[in-house]
Amino acid sequence: MLFSSVEFLFRFLPVFMILYLIIPAKYRNIVLLVGSLIFYGVGEPYFVLLLIFSIAVNFCLNRYMFWEPKTPIQNRVQRRERRRKTALILSLLFDFCMLFLFKYWDFAASSINHLAGKELIPLLALALPLGISFYTFQMVSYQVDCYRGLIRKPVCFVSFASYVSMFPQLIAGPIVRYDEVADRMKSRRMRIRNLENGLKLFTLGLGFKVLLANQIGTLWNTIMSAGAGELHPAVAWLGAAAYSFQIYFDFWGYSVMAMGLGKMLGFRIPQNFDSPYASRSVSEFWRRWHITLGRWFREYVYFPLGGSRKSRVRTVCNLFIVWALTGLWHGADWNFVLWGLLFFVILTIEKNSYGKRLEQTKVIGRLYTLAIIPITWVVFAITDIRQLGAYLGNMFGIQQTGVMVGIPQLLRYLQEYGILLTVCILFATPFPIRWYHKWKDRWFVVVMLVAIFWFSVREIMVGSNNPFLYFRF
Repeated sequence: MLFSSVEFLFRFLPVFMILYLIIPAKYRNIVLLVGSLIFYGVGEPYFVLLLIFSIAVNFCLNRYMFWEPKTPIQNRVQRRERRRKTALILSLLFDFCMLFLFKYWDFAASSINHLAGKELIPLLALALPLGISFYTFQMVSYQVDCYRGLIRKPVCFVSFASYVSMFPQLIAGPIVRYDEVADRMKSRRMRIRNLENGLKLFTLGLGFKVLLANQIGTLWNTIMSAGAGELHPAVAWLGAAAYSFQIYFDFWGYSVMAMGLGKMLGFRIPQNFDSPYASRSVSEFWRRWHITLGRWFREYVYFPLGGSRKSRVRTVCNLFIVWALTGLWHGADWNFVLWGLLFFVILTIEKNSYGKRLEQTKVIGRLYTLAIIPITWVVFAITDIRQLGAYLGNMFGIQQTGVMVGIPQLLRYLQEYGILLTVCILFATPFPIRWYHKWKDRWFVVVMLVAIFWFSVREIMVGSNNPFLYFRF
């Protein structure tokens, strides 16, 4: 079920919120759990069983991690550590094996078969469960935090299941650590003020998604349908810019909606974006883009590998592993691996040469970032390697064939989408969101949000381009 759908806006959310608000506080986690499973099950009726199974297995292994049998004192510490390690290893094996089976088996099998020149490994052709990458990472973070002692007591099944399946962030993040919601899982007071502010945030995110991401996405689709190898460089760069805005407002809009829904439910869901297109280096861009994913890889992969505390060679190797995994996390295809390794190269160069100097500039660093990021998004967007090569060739004036989409089409696109592009540029800066937080309680902002909501509903009703790009990850 999409947040930007009639079913969610006028059926699921009103009914759920009424039940959630009128039910006694001690039963709210049960309502949240049941509602989240219904939300997930509407779109994934079979995979909701996989989600429940994964939650149950992780819960049992976590209980085993905390289990304290009656043993002699001299053996208790040693056995406890062995048991904790066993529980952690089994939970990690289970979670990552499930993720590999559904997301990466066919990719790995087809790659091996291609190298061998014959079918050595059968393809399973399994459908990808929505949000499996996100809820897998949340369960892994929970198990690791328990092992590290950051979570000192086991939680009940309902609290753990509600944390994993919480519908605001279940299928596209942000990736929430348990300590960020632990207190609110135990008890939370529902305040009209939080409900109002959450509804405002949700409406703002809905506008980003429907009125900006969906609309600018049609420009990218139009340019791509013209042929990746037949574009004038200016048209190719315009298409890259359009996709850059589409994926930003698509994912930022979803994250803002998730934060708003979380506030309505009494939780604080962490911020996932901080005006990344205003960054002065690619390193800074990744500190501002998909913040919770970067934090997850930093705390659960990069630091355990040694981070930057070892030799320079070891640091480079650690960065390589992190970015190869980051690319693969986003998708089981070679363009995602290439995308991750491209960032590895750029970030390694920045880290060892000009990165800090770039971040001290006000103009050059931003121009540098705005020139590189659209190129990386093209690598991210186009899964066919030949088509990707043709599009990148067009961007740099290396034509594969004759130019079929040139200056006349460029002028037509600018005339048709010029205002929308200007609005996207404006809202990609930090100023509009700062303005919103300053004036969000004034009447004219309320009127603006009401207009955004109904214009969004109108577009949902009549529009056909309404994907959530990050659902496939």
